[in-house]
Amino acid sequence: MRILIVASGNSYKISPFVKEQVNSLEKHGLAIDYFLIKGKGIVGYLKNYFLLRNKLTKNKSYDIIHAHYGLSGLLASMQKLVPVVITFHGSDVNLWHNYLYSWLASRLSARNIFVHSDLSKKLKIYSRDIDIIPCGIDLNIFKPMPISDARNKLGLNQNKNYVLFSSSFNNKIKNYPLARLAVKKIDNCELIEMKDLSRTEVSLLMNAVDMLLVTSFSETGPLVVKEALACNCPIISTNVGDVNKLIKNVKNCFITDYNEKEIQDKIKLILESKEKTNGRDAVKEYRLDLVSIKILKVYEKVKYVS
Repeated sequence: MRILIVASGNSYKISPFVKEQVNSLEKHGLAIDYFLIKGKGIVGYLKNYFLLRNKLTKNKSYDIIHAHYGLSGLLASMQKLVPVVITFHGSDVNLWHNYLYSWLASRLSARNIFVHSDLSKKLKIYSRDIDIIPCGIDLNIFKPMPISDARNKLGLNQNKNYVLFSSSFNNKIKNYPLARLAVKKIDNCELIEMKDLSRTEVSLLMNAVDMLLVTSFSETGPLVVKEALACNCPIISTNVGDVNKLIKNVKNCFITDYNEKEIQDKIKLILESKEKTNGRDAVKEYRLDLVSIKILKVYEKVKYVS
């Protein structure tokens, strides 16, 4: 099969989790190309319509378009030359200004993939043909290593306490103010922002810090928790997405309310224990190779029907 990936290109690079998924799919013999969208908002995206259609007209070999996120899916589904599969990742459904576009795209596509079952419910799609496929993780990148080695590579102080925040500080839905308040009263402790990092750098950080802190208001996975678990990194998180399920049988990981004092207590607990987790065992089912097989089956269904 020949697949065309349609996704945002506004950051001038392909999203890491999309690229990792594509690399894994290519191992199954698929030929995969990219169409990266340049432009923001509905108007910016729709300006790419004729560029996409021209690409499909000139190259009639594509069997399927796989679009990532609702707005990309809406653009892709406006053409009828090639069937479209859309993966909805969360913000395209949970954020009100994206919801309508995702709702419409989900009705125009040939098939929809959701990284979490809640997304299909929010879009009011109850068909038995729904595909729930969480994003996979590369266990060759995200793997445990000694904390001292990781800190040496990153130039971090061996005698300081570090807490890794789950995203950039300016991402409002991640709730940085609560994380900042919880960490600032812990002695010799620094909160580290996760921003503009390569996958290797993220893995190093997860091995170098004492824990990952998630204070988000809303999540669908989140992928960062799975990656941290793959590195055996302790986790403190609000009860969002699948975190409760993911860490259910993992030691040194905790679910908290949006309570500064409760988070502080859990931070102190982890710092006192100085223990890693057994999290890697909990995320083996999310290996990229297993996820790619599920996506390949979706492609085969769409191609067969088309």
